[in-house]
Amino acid sequence: MAEVLVYVDHVDGAVRKPTLELLTLARRIGEPVAVALGAGAADTAAALAEHGATRVLTADAPEFADYLVVPKVDALQAAYESVSPAAVLVPSSAEGKEIAARLAVRIGSGIITDAIDLEAGDEGPVATQSVFAAGFSTKSRVSKGTPVITVKPNSAAVEPAPAAGAVEALSVTFSDKATGTRITSRTPRESTGRPELTEAAIVVSGGRGVNGAENFAIIEALADSLGAAVGASRAAVDAGWYPHSNQVGQTGKSVSPQLYIASGISGAIQHRAGMQTSKTIVAVNKDAEAPIFDLVDYGVVGDLFEVVPQLTEEIKTRKG
Repeated sequence: MAEVLVYVDHVDGAVRKPTLELLTLARRIGEPVAVALGAGAADTAAALAEHGATRVLTADAPEFADYLVVPKVDALQAAYESVSPAAVLVPSSAEGKEIAARLAVRIGSGIITDAIDLEAGDEGPVATQSVFAAGFSTKSRVSKGTPVITVKPNSAAVEPAPAAGAVEALSVTFSDKATGTRITSRTPRESTGRPELTEAAIVVSGGRGVNGAENFAIIEALADSLGAAVGASRAAVDAGWYPHSNQVGQTGKSVSPQLYIASGISGAIQHRAGMQTSKTIVAVNKDAEAPIFDLVDYGVVGDLFEVVPQLTEEIKTRKG
């Protein structure tokens, strides 16, 4: 069976969930070969092997931490030339998409971004994408070169499938451009204790109806009771009620959780584009004619200041 390269997203050896999802998808089209780079790369092997990686190619060098993107592209290209894979899968983060695009240009291959599903085809992997503000689904494949495909988080369930996971050192020769853009400083992001927005299984979002930054505490309380991430509509972000990093929508982040709860969000197309692929959608809005109700699985017509706190208390009671 052909091998499939999987680029590993990890933090000091802790593998992030989107990579484990990629391994599940990679097994549909071949044998996963993981590529882990940077500090802690070798520590990823156990988790990767547990989820299907037959081999784990690792490399660590100061360039991966000190410079932007290009050293990682150099390494992934080295892995590509070593393995000659049937496809290359990369998590669909901002950095992941840049790495994938640069690699595709270097190896003369087509690229598919933001896939939400992947299956084997007679002429190569077939990717499903959600397009036109999530109004349509398309199936496509790369017709030139080795497919380079980025996959959105929460596109597949993580399925353990123990494999050898043999660790092999990857030899990387860095290009002249690898040291072109140096990282001069880092500021750790303040942790909220909540899941990453794009990776969360549950997202609770607030919009214009929250009516103020101080009222987002209601949204946060519901999110915390569910172990969820907090999102916000563009209206709420533009008003300065919540950080842009939490914006869900066409000009924010796209999410596809198992459960999405929208409170005080009208459901404009800009917002729907970022959450329409969620598996189950619940809305709370006092306007029975709000467009969001055309999309939801469950809708509550009511004042969010009454409904959301009651829901939070009910969840806490059931958990207790």
